[in-house]
Amino acid sequence: MNYFVIGYYALLIGGSCLAAHYRKREVFLILFSLTLASFVMGIVGGENALWAVSIGAGLLALAAGTAYSFREFLILIAGPLTARALRTAPLTAAFGMFVIFSYAVLGIFAPIIAPYGEAEVISQSFAPADENMLLGADQLGRDMFSRLVYGARNTVGLALVATAIAFFIGAILGMIAAVKQGWFDQIMGRLIDVVMSIPSLIFALLLLSILGTNLIILVIIIGVIYSPRVYRLTRAVAGNVVVMDYIEAAKLRGEGMWYLIRKEILPNSTAPLIAEFGLEFCFVFLLVAGLSFLGLGIQPPTADWGSMVRENATLISFGEITPLIPAAAIALLTVAVNMVVDWMLYRSSGLKE
Repeated sequence: MNYFVIGYYALLIGGSCLAAHYRKREVFLILFSLTLASFVMGIVGGENALWAVSIGAGLLALAAGTAYSFREFLILIAGPLTARALRTAPLTAAFGMFVIFSYAVLGIFAPIIAPYGEAEVISQSFAPADENMLLGADQLGRDMFSRLVYGARNTVGLALVATAIAFFIGAILGMIAAVKQGWFDQIMGRLIDVVMSIPSLIFALLLLSILGTNLIILVIIIGVIYSPRVYRLTRAVAGNVVVMDYIEAAKLRGEGMWYLIRKEILPNSTAPLIAEFGLEFCFVFLLVAGLSFLGLGIQPPTADWGSMVRENATLISFGEITPLIPAAAIALLTVAVNMVVDWMLYRSSGLKE
């Protein structure tokens, strides 16, 4: 047993004792659970397992510290109402907001951050990483880091636009159906059932095979495919609002349908719709990446994370993790958005800690 193992267990046990002494129940449970898990993993995997646990714990501590600092920064620059809401945000939601902010900076300032153009050939195929290329080169000799940065703009931007189109179509139709009801509501309900009965990926592949892979067509198709989900939620939320007394009073005043939607229904449906926007963005984002991986999404030479995984997949056979980096970027953003959405759903549900 070397000094690392002794120090490792001494640090965990000492921290557990201090947490127990000062009655920090949650900290004690985390540290002592980590101690027990490390004991088992140390017996099975030896010192290497303990190094892996310590590195993982260090990364989690770094993420928690970053999330806490970013939340405090947002509280300082936000208004009173927003700051009060941010104080109740868990560290997971704060970390999600930090990741979203980082991706936004990458996308907006991609030409400044990326050292090379997204389609610029600067080296030979699959050149290793060096001082000029942080992640090496792809199959055509283009800088992987630059294409990864530009991919944040292209992939996330396309998913954001498609989600906005889906929300515009679904939310408008859902609120109109809630106000009008009758035959319009019945027809829209049956049409939505038909569209939702077809799997999203198969439907997208079918339409793209017929209409082509033009970027505008791609955005419209994805927006139409995911608008039924938004319609269902909006119809349900608006249906609970239109039966309220203030809606009946507005109707008796002679207010029209668009007034009811803009002034009465939409302000009282904002919270669940914003949360649903985050969830729909995740679905659309994954669909865009999946279509690009299959060759029917964003077309070369435009940088896209899904196509980057496909183009450099052969490197995995040689033990290189470079193709997994864009896949990890996709997964990280999806998890981050879900963390923020979970917090927003908790707030909109009316539950209090």
